[in-house]
Formats: sequence, C-alpha cells, structure tokens
Amino acid sequence: MQQLDFAVTVSALLGIPFPFGSIGRVNPELYALSAGTWDNQRTGINACTPQDDLVAWKMRYAEVLCVNSWQVKRYIDQYSGSSIIGFSAEYLHHVEELYSKAQANWSEVLKPTCPSETAKGEEFKESASSALQLQIDAYSSFLESFAKLARSAWTEFDLWLMGTGLLLMILSVITQAYILVRLNAVCQPSDQECPSSRIIPKLSFAFTLVTIRAASLLSNSYILAEGRVTNFLLATSCIAGVWSSATNGNFTIEEFIFLLLNIFARFGIELGMSKQIAGPTATKDHPVSIICDIFGSSFCNVSMDIFPIISLAMVTCIVLKLIAYAVHQRFLKYFIICGTILSYAFIANYWASESTLLSHTKAVQEIGRSLAPRFVYAIGGLSLVISVLWRLFAPVDSLKFNKRITSLSAAMLCSWSPTILMLLGRQGAFVALICITGAWCIIMLQQKYQKDSKLDITGSCVANPVSVTQWSLLAVCLFYLTGHWCTFDGLRYGAAFIGFDNFHIIRQGFLLSIDTFGVSHILPVLSLPFVAIHCYNTASKKSKVKDVTINILIQVHLMYGLITAITTTVTIVCVTIQRRHLMGVGFVCTKICI
Repeated sequence: MQQLDFAVTVSALLGIPFPFGSIGRVNPELYALSAGTWDNQRTGINACTPQDDLVAWKMRYAEVLCVNSWQVKRYIDQYSGSSIIGFSAEYLHHVEELYSKAQANWSEVLKPTCPSETAKGEEFKESASSALQLQIDAYSSFLESFAKLARSAWTEFDLWLMGTGLLLMILSVITQAYILVRLNAVCQPSDQECPSSRIIPKLSFAFTLVTIRAASLLSNSYILAEGRVTNFLLATSCIAGVWSSATNGNFTIEEFIFLLLNIFARFGIELGMSKQIAGPTATKDHPVSIICDIFGSSFCNVSMDIFPIISLAMVTCIVLKLIAYAVHQRFLKYFIICGTILSYAFIANYWASESTLLSHTKAVQEIGRSLAPRFVYAIGGLSLVISVLWRLFAPVDSLKFNKRITSLSAAMLCSWSPTILMLLGRQGAFVALICITGAWCIIMLQQKYQKDSKLDITGSCVANPVSVTQWSLLAVCLFYLTGHWCTFDGLRYGAAFIGFDNFHIIRQGFLLSIDTFGVSHILPVLSLPFVAIHCYNTASKKSKVKDVTINILIQVHLMYGLITAITTTVTIVCVTIQRRHLMGVGFVCTKICI
C-alpha cells in the first residue's frame, strides 16, 4: 500500500472529510475489510432489482472514489492557480480530460434504467457490475495519473547530478588526504623514522572516531541523537588519552579538566534538547529538574540571572588577555581592546534590562533591549572591517609570520565573539567558557603529545590528528549545547530579532545565520591557527623544513576540512539511499545545509 493513500483511506473508513492536501486514492483492499462498507440497500439505484453484495459494495466504493476525485480536482485547481511553478500544461490537460471522462461515465451509471420484461435479472446485474467496475477504473486512472504527475514534479531526483556531486566530494576527500600525506612526508626529517611510527596510532584513532561518526549518519532518526553521539565520541577520545597517560605515568591536570568539560557539555546538550520539547522545559528525571528540586526554584531563578554576568566577566578577562598576548600592532590592539570592553558592557546592560531581580523604568528597558544589541553589532562590524583593512593596507612590519597570523586571528575572533554572544543569549557566556577551556586543553595536550613523542627534539612539524578531531567534535557539541537542532524548527528564530522589532529578510537572515553557525563553524575555524602556531613554537627552531608555519597551518586546516568532507560525503550517500524515505526528505533539507 502506498503511504500516499493512507490518509484518505482512514478518512473514508471513519466517515470524515478527506484532507485537502492529500492526493492519495482510497485503498480498495483496506476499504473492503470494514464491515460498514458492505452495508447498503439491496436494491439498485432505481430500486428496480435487488443487488448482490459485490454490486452493492462496488456502488459504495465508486461513490467514495467520486468524492475522492472531486477533492483532488479541487486541490489541482487551487494549486495551479496559486503556485508560481505549477504543473506542465500538457500533463495537466491530460489529467483534466481523465477527470471529465470519469464524471461523464458516472452520469451514465446514475441514469435510471430498468430492465425490460423479457430481460433477465442476472444479465442486468452483470451489466451493472461491469459499468461500476469501469467507473472505478476511470476514477482510479485519474487519481493514479495525478499522483504520478505530482511525484515527477515534487520528488524529482536527477541521479546524474547526484552522482556527479557525490563523485566531486569523493575526489575532494582523496585530494585532501593525498596532500596531507605529502605534507607529512615533507615535514618529517629524512633521517628520522620514529615520528612516523608514533603518528600512525594517533592517525588510526582519529580516523576511527571520524568513521564511527560518519557511519552513524546512516541510522534512522540520527538527527535526534547526533549531539549525544558526538559527545560520547569526544569523551571516548578523552578517556583514551587519560588511559594512555595513566599507563605511562604522566597524567596531567589538563586531561582531567577536559574530561570534566565533557560532563558539563553532556548536561548542556540535554538542556539544549529540552528547549525543543513541547510542553514543560524539563521532565522530572531531567538533570536540570533534579538540581532545581534539590536547591529550590528560587535558587535556580537567581542563578539564571547572576551566573551569566559572572561568566561574562570571566570571558571578558580571558579575551583581554588574549588580545594583549596575540595582537602586536599597537593601534589595532588598543582599538580591539576598547571595542571589546564596550561590547561586553552593552551585553551586560542588555541582560540586566531583562533581569527580574532589578527594577528598571520603561525607558531604560527599551534602551537596553533595542539600542544595546545594535551597538554590539555595529562595534563588531567596525572591528571586523578595521582588522581586514589593517591587514591589507597597513605597512609591512618586522613581525614573524606566526605572530602576524595570531594577530589577525585574535582580531577576527574578538570582532565576531560579541555578536555571537549577544545572539546566544544568557547561555552564551557559559558556552564561551566551555569553548575557551576546551581549546586550552586541546592545545596543552598537543604540546604534551609532542614532548612525549620527542617530536620537538627531532624537529618534526607534523600536527596531531587527534587534536584536530577533538576540536571538530567539540564544535559539533557546541552546536547542540546552544539549543540548536538539525531541523528547521531547531533554528532559534528569536535570536534574529534581538535588538529589532521589524522584519527584514536580509538583516534577520544574516543574524540567524550567525546564531546558527557562530559556535559550530565561525569560531572553531578562526581558532584553528592557534592550534597550528603552538605546534610551530616547539618544532620550528629544530626543524629542517622551510616555511614551517605555512606547512603546519595547511595541515591543520586540511585535517579539519577532511573531517568535514568525509562527514558530508557520507551524508550525501545516506541521502541518496533514503531519498524517497519520509525522514530522508528532512535529512536532505537540514543536514546538508547545516
């Protein structure tokens, strides 16, 4: 039975109107199973002769198909008149002819005719049954023809283009993998073989994590569990590192902090998922509900107002230290510092205007809710423009390449972060702390890996694939931690109207894009140079390879891009397989886009 026919069949059995948007046909087998469809007068239309059960049921079924066809024809007329694309005029004319022919036959069937005195009753019953069967076939032909037309127009898949796109993604994966192998061969000293043997286990472990996550995309309803699965894989990589360090007797505090960070991220993902559930925000067995039951609802309400401000203050201090450490150009440094302080002050003002603990006048609240976000957007945009112009037109300084990279990356991060924090709401500061702590742990663990593997002694400049994989997994966790889902109803549409009351498609679309991709794409990608630069600091002095910084930067970005390309390729394979599945349609529209 076609899934398309289910709604109208159930509607016919229940005796309720057919759904307007349904274009299915009442299934005869399922309709015949109901005893009520056989209840009919045992006489013909003109009450001339008695009917047997089969002829009576055919009459009843033909009446149902008549109403079914009329409803579909009504939908065709309204859709063709209102849709911009519509259907092809040729096919539409053919369908209308089938409907007109079916209606004309139905009029002939309903004409009152009685058999003559010499005619036999059995012959009349056979002719009536034959006429009803022809009528059923006519209505069925109309409904099936339009269903076929609708499938060709609405679920048309160009397998050639799909295969071409999949082939391009496979070529992209192969190309990036080949370049990475060549770079690793160039970056390793020719007189050393131990770095290669030490990098293979790390590479195998990272590839296993990426493969498991990619294979998980083939499961049904994975959209609902992707955040938990990604967090599980990130925690697995952390536990594997802890186990390796404990075995070698060199356990560090960064590994414990990173493991603790995964626990907080898991609670945050559960809270983020509860925001998309209709009804209460948390069930009785939810972690947030348990905490509120222990400490009281008043404690939770006060904490929800105070904790974001404390987290924002901590983020501000960390960002200012980052600017002082990474940005070396004096004008750019002081400009970014002033813009950062003002932006975070406006964010605090916006949160305070919405707080229930403080009493504000209506004018102060309006200023805080409307003007403060706009100032944050303006300062962030101006900082971004100044950073780019300074990089393009400022005189060439005597700084090394790695310092210029860190200066530009820090300036870009500080330009984007206030706007992203503003759009994320009160959870933004907490998410930023998790992001900063995770980045610090990954960088420190990478330095520990280089020292343990003696890569700083041999002068190898090969980036750690596990660190890049962990950073990619953490970025996915941050996406779900902020309450996003890979569904259209998982988009936080309210974030697009922070600071604005009126709708403008370009402005609100841009803000919604920043909110959706801020912590999962923009900030992680801009932070990748710091992972590469810290690898450079320990390998550049003893490496015999020229342009060490460029090589490591390319490695890190290629690894991150390769992880994304593998995931996207497997997603395309999944969509190709499930292209006609009900959940597959949503998978096409959300997963590839997001």
